[in-house]
Amino acid sequence: MTSSLRAAGTELGDDATAFDFEGREIRGRPGETLAAALTAAGLRELRETARGAPRGLFCGMGVCQDCLVEIDGRANRRACMTKLQGVRSVRRQGAGAPAAAPAADAPPPASDEAALEPDILIVGGGAGGLNAAATAARAGARVLVVDERPQPGGQYYKQPLDVDRLPPGLAGDSQFAGGQALIRAAQDADVGFLHGAQVWGAFEPLDLMILDGGSSRRCRPQRLIVAAGAYERGLPVPGWTLPGVMTTGAAQTLLRSYQVLPGRRVLVAGNGPLNLQVAVELAQAGAEVAAVAELAPRPGLGSVAAVAGMLSSTPGLALRGRGYVTTLARRGVPLLYGHVLAGVARAGDGLRAEVATWPPAAGVPRHAFEVDAVCMGYGFMPSNEILRALGCRHAFDPARGHLVTERDANCLTSVDRVYAVGDCTGLGGAPAAEAEGIIAGLAAAVSLGLAPAAGQERAVARARARLRRHRRFQAGLWSLFRAPHLLADLATPETIICRCEELTLSEIQSGFDDGSGSIGSVKRATRAGMGRCQGRYCGPVLAALTAARQGQPLDEAGHWAPRPPVKPVRISDIVGL
Repeated sequence: MTSSLRAAGTELGDDATAFDFEGREIRGRPGETLAAALTAAGLRELRETARGAPRGLFCGMGVCQDCLVEIDGRANRRACMTKLQGVRSVRRQGAGAPAAAPAADAPPPASDEAALEPDILIVGGGAGGLNAAATAARAGARVLVVDERPQPGGQYYKQPLDVDRLPPGLAGDSQFAGGQALIRAAQDADVGFLHGAQVWGAFEPLDLMILDGGSSRRCRPQRLIVAAGAYERGLPVPGWTLPGVMTTGAAQTLLRSYQVLPGRRVLVAGNGPLNLQVAVELAQAGAEVAAVAELAPRPGLGSVAAVAGMLSSTPGLALRGRGYVTTLARRGVPLLYGHVLAGVARAGDGLRAEVATWPPAAGVPRHAFEVDAVCMGYGFMPSNEILRALGCRHAFDPARGHLVTERDANCLTSVDRVYAVGDCTGLGGAPAAEAEGIIAGLAAAVSLGLAPAAGQERAVARARARLRRHRRFQAGLWSLFRAPHLLADLATPETIICRCEELTLSEIQSGFDDGSGSIGSVKRATRAGMGRCQGRYCGPVLAALTAARQGQPLDEAGHWAPRPPVKPVRISDIVGL
């Protein structure tokens, strides 16, 4: 596919920058990511696996590592996290002989800067992290925010590259405005930021290793607030690793931040309100949305109590959700309740996606859609690696299907001096993260002996009230969208479960054949979870398979133990310390 996929009404300006992609000139806007520029040019295959399979953008947030490319001769660069500035040449990783590494790729010298010692370190620049930072800084704390993204805002408040070039459907968007207000509040409070930096190690009692640019730096804060958010849960179905299949959040990032469509014709499948929102935004920006397949059953009379609870607690959000459904109906987009993405296959220059009823019903035919892109969103998983590495206690919540961080009313974890807010602790949504950020930010500052600034105690009281209301809203919301937590339910023996190591369901099941049945033994026998994403996608599947074989309920011990680095880093970056 060679036609431009940029959103309707979005044009490249005179400041467009160009780079070479395997002999083809690609033009993009300064500040946008390589993934956005390549997607806009219709290029989806970004690397080849060891078995020669093509891969492309999937998570869009630096977790899956499937969009790795070679940039100016340097391998293992994430296209979704790398801006265009200074890029001259890009090629698919694994396509032919690897390029020779330039001299600049030698181990960097140790940083001449002293170890970072802020009063409070905040990991994550989303809704919770920004509120925590502004609150703590106004109370007099020296605050540093480390955020892996090129710009603050997180998943919910992802900011546009150019607010003057937004598609008509996104102009005046309240999420953009809310994010801008949070960012300004943190900046006005003199919060320090490290953008595009990642915490790759967390060690007791409170030592954190940060990769900032080309060097690693040690950070020893007096208090730590983890606001690392969550990543989208993938659903292993046949064809889910094909280029063009991506998470709903990745598609939303392309559109909201860079005004790039994932494809001209798109299928959205998953569970939860985010899929409805993204489907509406894509349609308003000019994409043809073939259908939205929602795993939850169609709301009926039994949903009245849930809807009433949502309206009584947070009516604005409830009415916004109803607006998404109405807009889809007005645009003629089929909303298929009780349906699941059953498989994806190549079809010419695009994809053929099949959607089936769930639970399976005999004699009911599948729906097939010819599309450019498939967006899947089957819930989220907390990014709790740093918290678990520091020894914070977690409990498995079977209703939500993931680990939940144990915290007190001030968001203090079981480890002294470590606070946690937002979706990294267990999914609660952006409004809950915002409220928890205010609570934790002031609690951490006060624990340092600082006095609250004028009005801050009242702000915390209001935040606690908002948090109670939003938790009632969330209870009603997920009652409305209640659906089974599917894992390998739709996988065939040949379906890939471990994306990084290219392990199929049958190959993983063979790891149980020695009779030990532990998740660690399966990892050693098959290499499942040893790839670049470090088990973030296959881990929940293996944990559930292991617990079922052992006849035991899932708990924290049933998951892989977190180990440094919590995300891949080059050995040279560590050696350079």
